[in-house]
Amino acid sequence: MATNGNYGRGVISDDDPTADWTRPGVFRCAPDVYRIPLPLPEDGLRAVNVYAVADGEGWTMIDAGWSLAASRQLLARALETLGGGLADVHRFLVTHVHRDHYTQAVALRREFGSRVALGRGEQSSLELINDADRVASRTHLARLRRAGAAELARRIEAELPPPGDLSLWEPPDEWIDDGADIALTGRRLRAVATPGHTRGHVVFADETADLLFAGDHVLPRITPSIGFEPVPPISPLADFLTSLELIRTRPDAALLPAHGPVGMRVHERVDELLAHHGKRLDATLAALQEGRSTAVEVAAALPWTRRDRSLDELDAFNAMLATLETMAHLDVLVERLAATAEERDGVRYYGT
Repeated sequence: MATNGNYGRGVISDDDPTADWTRPGVFRCAPDVYRIPLPLPEDGLRAVNVYAVADGEGWTMIDAGWSLAASRQLLARALETLGGGLADVHRFLVTHVHRDHYTQAVALRREFGSRVALGRGEQSSLELINDADRVASRTHLARLRRAGAAELARRIEAELPPPGDLSLWEPPDEWIDDGADIALTGRRLRAVATPGHTRGHVVFADETADLLFAGDHVLPRITPSIGFEPVPPISPLADFLTSLELIRTRPDAALLPAHGPVGMRVHERVDELLAHHGKRLDATLAALQEGRSTAVEVAAALPWTRRDRSLDELDAFNAMLATLETMAHLDVLVERLAATAEERDGVRYYGT
């Protein structure tokens, strides 16, 4: 069994933000809190951080990883390093319903009976995923067509993989409400709803220990995708910006992100993200003023990724994310009365 406060050989006692954050291992980032990077089957995001938090004679995990054999093996090995095993995980507190955070929690629940908790706002997305008469991915295709990207929608549809094991999208054991206090042994976490990346995203604040388990809401090196989910809200970017401003009003804390290294403070990074989206809104408006009118046309005028790639240089999946994010920025401009929008033949056209 895991022992609160003790860890075995192989733990790096202080997480180093200058090292490769994706390297396998167990990294102590606070007393009784350990970061465990788990692999992802993608080139863009190579790993997801899950956090083991000592909880009595076992562990509570913040996020779980993608249900992959390699991920399960690394998580099991990490917990053995900490003096326990997969059976010692009492529960998973999952920040949001994306595959790389949720599915391994469901898989391990089947084996070991651990409990899974998820933000209540994710309920509609899970219901759609599990609806045999509807295909969740069609939502994204319809939004691409509305963005004027019919050809990209055709490419995405042609490349869609089989749906896989939908049972990994089973409902959680409990829904987490905004403001819920979650008791661990010697620790209390406050759940804070932060819609934007997904409509049910939550972060977990440990104010006593000066920590924020931020999921994908606040990431140190990249900006999260906006509204990529089966049931997107009306204005996901507006939700995201409001959630950032909410976190900025809360006590500052050490940032424990789902992707990227530790080492930043939450307020510092929130300020950077708000400034980034301010500049992005300005660039989006400038593209409109140059005569572009659909989201895909505007996306083609903007640089993407930290390498400033063009839309044509992105693979189909990332081009979809870029186009949908551009539409989210355009809709915020409309809300702020800086742009106009009208629907014609199933396409949304913008102007100034």
